This record gives sequence, C-alpha cells and structure tokens, in this order.
Amino acid sequence: MQKLLLLGDEAIAQGAIDAGISGVYAYPGTPSTEITEYIQASKDAKENNIRSSWSANEKTAMESAIGMSYAGKKSLVCMKHVGLNVAADAFINSAITGANGGLVVLSADDPSMHSSQNEQDSRFYGKFSLIPVMEPSNQQEAYDMTRYAFELSEKFGTPVLIRVTTRLAHSRAGVERKEMLAQNEIKLPSDLKQFILLPSIARKQYDILLGKQDDFENDAETSGFNTLFDGTDKSLGIIACGLAYNYLAENYQDKELLYPVLKVGQYPIPVNMVNSLYESVDEILVLEDGYPLIEELLRGLLNKGKKVRGRMDGSIPASGELNPNKVAAALKLEVETGHTIPDIVQGRPPKLCDGCSHTDSFTALNEAMLDYSAGRVFSDIGCYTLSALAPLESINSCVDMGASITMAIGAADAGLIPSVAAIGDSTFTHSGITGLLDAVNTKSPITVIILDNSTTGMTGGQDSSAFGKVEEICKGVGVEEDRIRVIKPLRRHHEENLKVIREELEYNGVSVIIAKRECIQTLGRRMKEKARQKREVKTVK
Repeated sequence: MQKLLLLGDEAIAQGAIDAGISGVYAYPGTPSTEITEYIQASKDAKENNIRSSWSANEKTAMESAIGMSYAGKKSLVCMKHVGLNVAADAFINSAITGANGGLVVLSADDPSMHSSQNEQDSRFYGKFSLIPVMEPSNQQEAYDMTRYAFELSEKFGTPVLIRVTTRLAHSRAGVERKEMLAQNEIKLPSDLKQFILLPSIARKQYDILLGKQDDFENDAETSGFNTLFDGTDKSLGIIACGLAYNYLAENYQDKELLYPVLKVGQYPIPVNMVNSLYESVDEILVLEDGYPLIEELLRGLLNKGKKVRGRMDGSIPASGELNPNKVAAALKLEVETGHTIPDIVQGRPPKLCDGCSHTDSFTALNEAMLDYSAGRVFSDIGCYTLSALAPLESINSCVDMGASITMAIGAADAGLIPSVAAIGDSTFTHSGITGLLDAVNTKSPITVIILDNSTTGMTGGQDSSAFGKVEEICKGVGVEEDRIRVIKPLRRHHEENLKVIREELEYNGVSVIIAKRECIQTLGRRMKEKARQKREVKTVK
C-alpha cells in the first residue's frame, strides 16, 4: 500500500478515513486541529462524502458523534485535552450508552502547556469512564491504533479513547497505509432504549459496562500494542507508555538496552504483564508523558514492596513534558545539553500580528478604562489573550472558554462596577452565549466586548460558528437592541470607538460592543486567493 510522510495528527486522520468513518466532529484546538483539517482536504474523504465541518464546541461535537454511532456508522470526534472537559458530560455518559457504530474519541494532550491552560492527562478520563484507551508511541502506531480503535469499539460496543501528546501530534514520519474499509450502512441499535439514560436503564447499561472490563483487559494483553521485552539486567524494569517508549529507544540507539521493558500502548493496564515485570526485577522506573497514572497505581496506598520510581519521587520532573534528556537522567546516562544560548539573543514573547484588529480594540478600551481603577477586564481564550502582555497589558483573567462573561457577572455581583468581558466571536458561540443569557436574566451591569474577526484565529483561521450571526444572537438572547453597538476597530476610528465604549461602561445594565473587522491573516489569504483566481481567468482568456 501507499506510504506517506505524515504528522501524528495526519496519521490519525488517515487511519480514520481508512477505517471507514462517515464523519468527524471537532472544535479546533492545538495540538488536535490538523486531524480535522487533513480530513477536510482529503480527496478520499470528499469522494466518500465524509462529514467534516467544524462544530460549535467540543460538547456538541461529542454529541453529534454519538448520534452518528447511534445510527450505526463510524464517527471520530477530536479535541485537545481541555476540550475534553467541555465534552465530559456526553463523553462519560457515552461509556454507559455504549456504541452502535464505531465511536472513537481523540484527545490531544499538551504537557508543558505550549498552548494550553494546564497539563492534564486524558488517560485519567478513560480510566474514570471505564473504557479502553490507546496511546501510540509513533506515527505508524497512531495510524494502526486508530484503525484498531474502531474495530475494538464495534467488537465490544463501547467508545474508545485515543490519547496523544504534542510532540507526536506535530512531528512527521513515514506511515504505511492499509486497505480502505467501506463505510457502514445505517443500522439502529437492537435495543432502541439503549441510549435512554433514565435511571432504570442507566443502571442496566452500567452493569453491562462493568461486565466488559475483563474483556477490555484481556484485549490489552493480546492485541499486540502492549509488549513485554525481556532483559539480562534485572536490577531495573522499565514501563514506557506511548511516546515515552520512543524517548527510551532514542537513548539506546548506539548501545544495548539490558533492562526488561514493558511497552504500554493500550489500556486498561495489562495486569499480567505488569506482574511479570514486577516479579522479575528489583525496582521499577515508570516513564509517562503526563501524570503518574501507572506509577500511582503501582505504588498503592501504603507504598510497600519494591521501589517504584518516576514523577512522584522526582526521578522524572513532576511537571513539564517528557523528553529524551529527562529519560537519560532517570537512567543515569549522559545527558546532551546542547549549545548555550548567547546573552545577545533576546527572547521574543508572542505578540498580536501587525495590523491586528484586536490591537485597535484594546487601545481604545485601555484609554476608556483610565476613568476607573485597574483590574476590571475579564478576558477569554483566543489570540486576544496576548493583550495581557506589553505593550497593551489590557486584561486581568483567562481561565477557560467562555469564562470572561460569567466572571464579569460575578465581579459585578461583588460590587466591581463596571466590569468588562472581552471575548472572541468563535469563543462566544463555543461557550459565551449561555453566560450572556445569565447576564440578561439578572440584568447584570457588565459590558461585553465581542472581538469579531470572523474566524477562529488562534488555531489557524478555521470557520467561526458565529460568522455573520453575532448581532442576531445577542438580540435573540435578549440584549436590548439599542445596547448592541457595532464598532470598526481601526486607528482612524479611535475617537468614535472610545466614545462608544465610554457610553456603554456608564450604562447600568447589560451592553454588548461588537468590534467587527476581519482577521488580518485570513484577509491576506483571501486577497491572495482572489488575485490567483483573477490571474487564472486572464490566462484562460
């Protein structure tokens, strides 16, 4: 079959296409975004009418994927780790409903928080939900495991979680494709009450889920994605999970690895393999790119028996992503430090693009806020969060998607009036609408600034669910029409925009200012495409 050079994300996407999916549902979030983008651009996906539009948020994506599974077809749902928090209600309950068509959930974790608010480890969600989890160590496994995850899902009638981390998602390697499977035909569940989680039915479904646990564990022992390699030096046994196995191998490219190694790529944890390793060695080193899930289980509550090393005892740093040097240090091998960066090289913090509309919006807001004490601007997650940095230094919070509006409500309730919420158009439709509805219902004295650049800018310019709808959504939620103000954030409109912001800050109620101007990046790409099409027309003539 064809061999391709693919990112880990792209290998997962191709694996899903070749597994016969009928749809992918996702909200863009680094490091998972490229999966859906790859499917959207795929010729195979287009020819097979695979549904691939962006969802409003991760919860709606998860629920749509469950709906496709209900109808008997295979569906993939993708998100970053914090997005799994948004989808958690539907995700955890999907373990109870089970799957009809194959249902695979991809969560891309971000150790070291390269573009995230925390380091959480999605394997815990899989363990909590009592479903199988796959964790590839390389791009070929990412492809193979994705195909296998759909097979596993339909074999046991359960959702399956695939967990990757940033380095695997965004690095390339050769991937060999297998035969593309046909999509399923529509086939409803044999029990049409299976997905009705009334307590009497949910209890029955939960018992069914519990009854599958031995099967999940047996499959983890026999699928081939967990492998126990023997070694001659029994002073230490190593458990290497997912990408950590690659980091271990990198340290032994030019020398023999003498310790026994358990390579873990499928969960539940293969208990028999773990026991075999534990009984044959003096102590254990656990290598996990994330939280100490296996290490914690091995240590147990009383921490008795053989020594178990890892993140919990400091053999591996407690925070930050794993890498080959950290593995080398834990094994007392020579660590490659690289070259020292000269003092003349200065760090460059990220900044808003030159010509970005957010710069003009926050410049006007900053001047308007000089009339009040500092610390009143609650922001959200998007490019505009960079306004926290110099030279703007405009905002005072960034907690989670949609929190700007609800935090402003709480601050106003505490007496901090005026309170301002700054939120992007895509984040507004992701999680901000319900907060605005709360504000309307309680007549909260807050000013909401919706930074409408007509795209999901932070993750590369994907379509925004709010495109062309922001004003009507605000009206529909109940904001008074004369309190919905639209401004164009351009330097030449500064005085006019400043006047509008000051008026709405003084209003004792809910007001919305929509700062509307297209993202400078998507505008540039659109103009280039328009020029290209114009050249093609001239060539034809």
